[in-house]
Amino acid sequence: MANAFFNVPKAVNEPVKSYAPNTPERKQVLDTYKKMYNETIDVPMYIGSEEVRTGHTATMSPPHDHKHILGTYHKAEKQHVDLAISTALEAKEKWASTSWEHRAAIFLKAAELLSGPYRAKMNAATMLAQSKNVFQAEIDAACELIDFLTFNVQFMTEIYQNQPISDKGIWNRMEYRPLEGFIYAVTPFNFTAIAANLCAAPVMLGNVCVWKPSDSQVYSAQVIVELFKEAGLPDGVINVVYGDPVMITNTILEHKEFSGLHFTGSTNIFKSLWAQIGQNINKYKSYPRIVGETGGKDFIWAHPSANPIAVATAMSRGAFEYQGQKCSAASRSYVPKSIWNDVKKRLTKDVNSMKMGSPEDPSNFINAVIHEGSFDKITKYIDKAKSDSDSEVILGGNYDKSKGYFIEPTVIVTTNPNYTTMETELFGPVLTIYVYEDADWKSTLKMVDETSEYALTGAIYSQDRYAIEYASKVLENAAGNFYINDKPTGAVVGQQPFGGGRGSGTNDKAGSIWNLLRWVSPRTIKEALVLPIDYRYPFLGH
Repeated sequence: MANAFFNVPKAVNEPVKSYAPNTPERKQVLDTYKKMYNETIDVPMYIGSEEVRTGHTATMSPPHDHKHILGTYHKAEKQHVDLAISTALEAKEKWASTSWEHRAAIFLKAAELLSGPYRAKMNAATMLAQSKNVFQAEIDAACELIDFLTFNVQFMTEIYQNQPISDKGIWNRMEYRPLEGFIYAVTPFNFTAIAANLCAAPVMLGNVCVWKPSDSQVYSAQVIVELFKEAGLPDGVINVVYGDPVMITNTILEHKEFSGLHFTGSTNIFKSLWAQIGQNINKYKSYPRIVGETGGKDFIWAHPSANPIAVATAMSRGAFEYQGQKCSAASRSYVPKSIWNDVKKRLTKDVNSMKMGSPEDPSNFINAVIHEGSFDKITKYIDKAKSDSDSEVILGGNYDKSKGYFIEPTVIVTTNPNYTTMETELFGPVLTIYVYEDADWKSTLKMVDETSEYALTGAIYSQDRYAIEYASKVLENAAGNFYINDKPTGAVVGQQPFGGGRGSGTNDKAGSIWNLLRWVSPRTIKEALVLPIDYRYPFLGH
């Protein structure tokens, strides 16, 4: 029985390994990649203590080598989703009553396992499944996930320690209960860390979860399951189902014990889920918590005083790291005419030096986009830009899907600030630039604010502090993560809590105490220490 208040290890950001030539981590991850590439795995669903294989399977292939089969995974029928829900609810009482320090210990152990023996496997799985180069895999699947786990443990203790004041004769206290019912986690392909965090964060607070990973991320999701199991997460706390998203979602959102949605994905799907929850509101025991991070049309805006080399570098990294498949990726930019030639010269040099190919070769900066549907969508916009009179493809624009879904990093310059690729989220390696007259920099900021339905990330570049302050004010609602003289990607847990507003989500800030607060239901307890024994108050006296 616990009789002490426990301090958890102080969270610090996991150091990013370099994977430079001849480093031991480089050799280890590439050896692991090769081993996993040559294996064929069979991925079951996980419902309670059971590994469920339905025989209704789909294959998994690397996006950069789509004819190669990594293995198969099993898809759910409705009965399996029903079973996942009932299994989660059966596990709820015991898990919710587990002391917080024992819940914390599981996820601290998971972080240590990932920092050490699981690091190469998780990174290699992400390189294979999602076509990330080794550095992008490292900052995502290893470092960010470790940070989510350790910082969330620390944030959890901060929540529990937040207590009301008491008064003479009264002891007031606050319990932070998990939500009644179960959580539905719907996770994306692009970040292994997000996939793990969307189910782990609510569970850390004593909730139980049904988790549906993206079909394009099943391979690395399997490693997440293995990691949590080895860390000691009890059976039934997280139940994993794959398959038809409409059937799975309809089954879950019809259940009276549905208590929360933790989502990262497209804006349109999130809106449809919100509407569906609203239509079902009378079926639920409580009002479900809805937490979502969705699309982005993220910007880089440069003032005439900006350093053109820094602006070009921000474009190269912000737009083309991980093939632009980040919610935060820079996909539109506004550059003043006076520095455009210098920006263009450096950007051209950078893009032309980028190698493209398999993540197995660490010298490849660009890898494949996630699947054929994404490839076809992105290339349709590139082809349109080649023929439109108000746009010009100045860099890249070529593509090939014969072996993998490869699209060159592509830069479009438009004379129309409302050109389609300035407004539409493509989720690929395409950057569109609008060159403006220097004197119009203030009106261009208004354009930045009003062009897109999204408000996720954005960056401004200037060496003029008055201009920085002015732009920061005009764009205060244009980005939930706002960067001054830095690219709009690469948020770090504990340093830049992540999330945006408008069409980009509920801005509940993954990697912060604010997200975890959504997964608790506080109970205020007032205990009288001296009991009144007369109803009369002093004002009633004569």
